[in-house]
Amino acid sequence: MSKLLVSPSPHIHSKDSTRSLMLDVVIALIPAVICSVVFYGWQELLVLGVSVASCVLLEWAITKYMLKQPSTIGDLSAVITGILLALNVPYTTPWWVIVIGSIVAIGVAKMTFGGIGQNIWNPALVGRVFLLVSFPTYMTTWSKPTGLFGVDALSGPTPLGAIQEGLMQGSTVQELTAAYDYKDLLFANLGGSAGEVCALALLAGFVYLCCRKVIKPWITLSIFATVALTSLIFWGIAPERFTDPLFNLLTGGLILGACFMATDYVTSPMSLWGGVVFGFGIGFLTMMIRYFGSYPEGVSFAILIMNSVVPLLNMWFKQKKFGRK
Repeated sequence: MSKLLVSPSPHIHSKDSTRSLMLDVVIALIPAVICSVVFYGWQELLVLGVSVASCVLLEWAITKYMLKQPSTIGDLSAVITGILLALNVPYTTPWWVIVIGSIVAIGVAKMTFGGIGQNIWNPALVGRVFLLVSFPTYMTTWSKPTGLFGVDALSGPTPLGAIQEGLMQGSTVQELTAAYDYKDLLFANLGGSAGEVCALALLAGFVYLCCRKVIKPWITLSIFATVALTSLIFWGIAPERFTDPLFNLLTGGLILGACFMATDYVTSPMSLWGGVVFGFGIGFLTMMIRYFGSYPEGVSFAILIMNSVVPLLNMWFKQKKFGRK
């Protein structure tokens, strides 16, 4: 006698799996990884290797020896956490600092809550913020690299850091931004984390994910629109003190965060309008931190704050039920 499977609706079968979706994200990150290695050289490749290896090995060890469960490293989520963590730190970060960041990202932010699908905050961002608070010297030191093919990168603070320092010394925004060509910011040899080096590479990955229908663009576009609108208002009021919209869109970790971390399935809202509100909150908080906070960059903090609001957004903005018009 054959067995019948009784299960609740919807009875929809899909070829997509966690592994296939995560593989698409890895593919989307390849252009940014290549650009980071080209600009920052073999040392950046070492940072990537240590970060990915430590994240994967730690998740394997926790599932095997602590949770006594089958290994989950095959779903590639730990690989993505390792890549994103590496792209969020300077290429000069010591290997042992990277390992500590991986322990916090995987061991605390992910596996403590039960593993993939149950974490509240984006693991890579938790690791990055922990390192920023715990090791500020390593996380804010930008040295001049030679690059993989002898490409020189600008030493000193990031564009956002340079603007903040200059304003504190009495300079105007117009004087400080004169050193930057906005065309170069799309593919620039500027100081900063590895993930900040090429906006075009990150945007290409974002387009790939949208074409593959891995993510929906609403969260990312709402972040970009909010950042542009907020900075336009402040820039229009006091252009000598506040940077313009294009500068804010192209600098810092905004594109990396908006395209690859704010769109994380687990830590973002399920509904369309919930995602729009989520993106609005990230964009607005980012600009408030950039303009009025003590850190020149605010994307990481903004995403983590809004991750905490996701349960409320899922309660306020519900998905349309299957079978309902």
